Amino acid sequence: MVDADVSPELREALGGLEDLLGRTVTDVTDGHARWELYRAALASDAARPGLLAAVVAEPDGALASGVVGEALERLPRAERSTWVEALSPSVRAFSERRARELGVLDDLRAGAPAPDPEAVTGWSDWLQLRIAAEVSDGAVLRLLAESGRTKRIRRAAAEALG
Repeated sequence: MVDADVSPELREALGGLEDLLGRTVTDVTDGHARWELYRAALASDAARPGLLAAVVAEPDGALASGVVGEALERLPRAERSTWVEALSPSVRAFSERRARELGVLDDLRAGAPAPDPEAVTGWSDWLQLRIAAEVSDGAVLRLLAESGRTKRIRRAAAEALG
């Protein structure tokens, strides 16, 4: 990418983030430099709208997807789909799955009943490990201790049971 290839929308979004965060991107054509600004913005709730605008304008799909992946856990559940939909369809699959998994984790943390044992087979290792570490419901933990995908997951769930 050369400087002339940077869209006005991306320039505006980056400028807004720079102003808000007190940081400067020395080379807007450098994805690594943009990533550093995005990482700083991820730590600021006030920067969230500007960061979303940058994701929408970001020409590097992998970079945009990485930002959304990092943002999803920090976002209220109701905002996650907006961020996922901001991505190009060609790079959206991972973030769609992570948003769904975070919804399952949110539900289980809030005390939702243990799901059908068949549901566990569709959960990623990441989700199963997070549930084992963060959910205290004995029925959910027993389900993972018996049906978790890996030995590590089954052991983590069994240890959480006590």
